[in-house]
Amino acid sequence: MNINTARFGELKVNEDEIIHFKEGLFGFENLKRYIIFQMEEDNPLMWMQAIDDGDLAFILISPFEFRPNYSLKLADKDVEELELASPEDTNIFAIVVLPEDSSKMTANLQGPIVINKIKKLGKQVISTNPKHKLKHYILEEIQGNIG
Repeated sequence: MNINTARFGELKVNEDEIIHFKEGLFGFENLKRYIIFQMEEDNPLMWMQAIDDGDLAFILISPFEFRPNYSLKLADKDVEELELASPEDTNIFAIVVLPEDSSKMTANLQGPIVINKIKKLGKQVISTNPKHKLKHYILEEIQGNIG
């Protein structure tokens, strides 16, 4: 199938690449289907493009890219809804906000995106870990891990 997007033009999408969000995302509950793809090779940032709204795309990053000890405890309800059989079946992403000054880009660890990569099911969950905030300064945290 082909979809028209504002940012990428026409994209060819295989049906088996589509990730289904039964509840949508916070603020975008009516949009249930997305694809995730890498921006460019060796870049930790990825795109999550809505299938049914060509104008809507999010930038994602794996929290492990800037916070190696990141852990997320999923509620039993989330595990059930995502039909997870094993932690290895998951991909976890944080939504990135990229301001004009890209050195101040942030990631939302309070509302991460969890994907069952086997069944192509996704859900935005709420982290109850008090260390997970709405705004984590990615580059600052990377620098902190190096030093």
